[in-house]
Amino acid sequence: MDLLLLMTYGAICIVIFRVFDLPLNKWTVPTAVLGGIILVGTLVLLMNYNHPFTPLARQIYITTPIVPSVKGRVIDVPVQPNQPLVQGEVLFRVDGRRYQDEVDQLTASVKSKSAERDRTQTAYERYQQGYNKGGAFTKQELDNRRQRFFVAEADLEREQARLRKAQYDLEETIIRAPANGYVTQLALRQGVMAVPFPISPSMIFVERSNNRVAAAFNQRSLLRIKPGYEAELIYDALPGKVIKGRVTQVLPNIAEGGFRTSGNLQSSDVLLKRGRSFVEIEILDDLSEFQLPQGVHVEVAVYSDHFAHVSIMRKILLRMKSWQNYLFLEH
Repeated sequence: MDLLLLMTYGAICIVIFRVFDLPLNKWTVPTAVLGGIILVGTLVLLMNYNHPFTPLARQIYITTPIVPSVKGRVIDVPVQPNQPLVQGEVLFRVDGRRYQDEVDQLTASVKSKSAERDRTQTAYERYQQGYNKGGAFTKQELDNRRQRFFVAEADLEREQARLRKAQYDLEETIIRAPANGYVTQLALRQGVMAVPFPISPSMIFVERSNNRVAAAFNQRSLLRIKPGYEAELIYDALPGKVIKGRVTQVLPNIAEGGFRTSGNLQSSDVLLKRGRSFVEIEILDDLSEFQLPQGVHVEVAVYSDHFAHVSIMRKILLRMKSWQNYLFLEH
């Protein structure tokens, strides 16, 4: 952008020399050069500090690795790649026959233990009533019936817990979309063994969100970047267009300063990298008509409340840079 500003100043000087027919001599040329250095330098410093710009930005999105909670062979994959899904839609199913068998067995066991609990409870209550009436049953007999009832009740609760676990496992044989979004680069097929192993997810789910951009700004710009400040964005994929945005937050940490507990002492080399601060930008314009893929490259300018009149330069330069995207040079 500084180069664009210098080129603009150079063009203005050429026009002035031509229009006013100024001679090129040892006075006019150095004056133009020195004036340009002072003028452009001052404007660039004011603009860069008060209205920062970064080419290091990207439209961000959240991916969720889909890992089943239970092990089983995949029997159905009804989802299609890159097609919109709503939260709760089925992604795939694994064979749940053994989980169903376990649920059936435990259901029968719970019924049996429930009947045993009811029988021992009835007997305990009968002994309690007899004991209260004055000696129909001894205290030892009452205690025995109480213990049998407590044991039967504990057995029933354990079996009910096992049944709930088995029912949960059976439900987990149907894997559903965790949010609104889509599955991309789908390779899962029927017959594949799905396992609850986080390092090897069965598919990747992408949450559908196009209104956030992460931009990495120089630390010198942090005093002029605050939530609520106006921002403008240009996309490589949208030459000639400037998109409106707004700063939502400045992340409270820089990765280069993070330390983890370990058995090794830290070297001073970790201090060599300055690092940049991440700023989250909310996109205010509707981009749905452009069908942009998520993760596209963006360049961002933020306009602070300081030296607001200088922001016009940044806006002009940003638009000029956006027009450069019409020059398509394949790398």
